[in-house]
Amino acid sequence: MRRDDRDDPFDDLFREIERMMNDMMDDGDVGFESNAGFGADTHVDVHETDDEIRVIADIPGVDQDEIDLTCDGEVLTITAESERRQYDDKISLPGAVDEHSANATYNNGVLEITFDRADDSANIDLN
Repeated sequence: MRRDDRDDPFDDLFREIERMMNDMMDDGDVGFESNAGFGADTHVDVHETDDEIRVIADIPGVDQDEIDLTCDGEVLTITAESERRQYDDKISLPGAVDEHSANATYNNGVLEITFDRADDSANIDLN
């Protein structure tokens, strides 16, 4: 049996979607603003073991020298900026870390930072 497209109840909907897509492509605008933040398209994962805490963040479209990382032992701040994107995020770490032990790599838009866990408390000798 042959389908008759003239009686398709979704024909108007598909035509409207196609028109909107053509309008979008003709304008050259694909929905990015010049200062669009990474919030919508960035994913951050935090993994922890007994010895370390590892943070992995997707930061596409940024050069390595445009990334600034700071940590106070409890919060990691990631700041990155390029001509088209801007990113500023504070990530509360699930435990205290030795911020001086940080090791960071950036490859193909993926930032990975590893910290050694800090000693929870110091032993105090009673004299």
